[in-house]
Amino acid sequence: MVSAQFHFTEEQDQFRDMVRRFLVDTSPTTEVRRLMQTDAGYDAAVWQRLARELGLTGLTIEEKHGGAGFGMVDVCIAMEEMGRALLCAPFLASSVLAAHAIALVASEEDAGRLLPSIAAGEVIATLAITEPDGRPGVDAIALPAERTGDGFVLDGRKHFVLDGCSADVLLVAARSPGSTGSDGLSLFEVAPDAAGVTRRALTTLDPTRKQASIEFDGVQARLLGRVDEAGPGLVRTLDIAAIALANEMVGGAARLLEDTLAYTKIRMQFGRSIASFQAIKHRCAEMLLQVELAKSAAYYAAEAMDAESDEATYLASLAKAGASEAYLHTAIEAIQLHGGIGFTFDQDTHLWFKRAKSSEVMFGDPAWHRERMMQALIVKERASSEAQMGQPA
Repeated sequence: MVSAQFHFTEEQDQFRDMVRRFLVDTSPTTEVRRLMQTDAGYDAAVWQRLARELGLTGLTIEEKHGGAGFGMVDVCIAMEEMGRALLCAPFLASSVLAAHAIALVASEEDAGRLLPSIAAGEVIATLAITEPDGRPGVDAIALPAERTGDGFVLDGRKHFVLDGCSADVLLVAARSPGSTGSDGLSLFEVAPDAAGVTRRALTTLDPTRKQASIEFDGVQARLLGRVDEAGPGLVRTLDIAAIALANEMVGGAARLLEDTLAYTKIRMQFGRSIASFQAIKHRCAEMLLQVELAKSAAYYAAEAMDAESDEATYLASLAKAGASEAYLHTAIEAIQLHGGIGFTFDQDTHLWFKRAKSSEVMFGDPAWHRERMMQALIVKERASSEAQMGQPA
């Protein structure tokens, strides 16, 4: 049973302080603005320092594969701090999405071949799972994997692939022809320079997080794990990614709240700071309430995932929906409470607003996650009713 009372350990507090100090030095907004204009979207030297000095690139990868073997809560602490700093790096793509997909789906042999280099930060991997229509979840996977005499061939396109143009390894989720839902799904490894692979950078609202469209034209792919059995692992991978992203959003929202509170104390109107006005206090209090509720839900979901709770999927959707709304609400309020300067490009608030808006729809928007939660409740209630009916009077 997962406890609703969540407390960080002393080691986790120290870990947070270490990550925050590092990001204060390496990810000021001047650096964010520089990196978002580059093709890669991240600093390779900083990425190597994340690996060597902090060990973040292999945070949850098992020690036998060169990682630290930490849990989901620790990943979320790092993600929260990255959200505060608006870090431009392929951490979500490589160390969260790809690493967990390999660990949950691939064979032990393939995991031993791929994970050590990801943990060391030497290789950047990404998971190509979203189709051009942008629908979330594994049910939306449509890219066909045709079996040939010597393996599998992929024909189609994946969209919104995180760090897809800079990744060294492409993990591609595809399905067997004629299959539906979570059945018939497989995970494949594709080299970015393989014949038939075309990568194109996407122009998105948020330039701080690079995304790509990848086309596969008769591409030979290497199967990871068992054919048609990747569905459960991919579902869990996306739940983990949703929880991690929710915590990143919490960090961004908290940073916006702090910056906005500080600005309201120095912005003067009618001879006094606007922080002294009751209406402004109410708006700031509402921002604080939403951020704290989102943070509680996000870490509750992380703890549930660590405990392998059967409610982890439900709580992942709860966390993602709550964090999406809290982040976007806080970003909008931050812009408005900064007044006219808040709408300018030179003021940094818009950087977090764009990250908030793009993150809102990534891995499913709030409406999709709430629908998923309701479906999970229906299934749970139905199972409970059937169990009660089967009991003797």
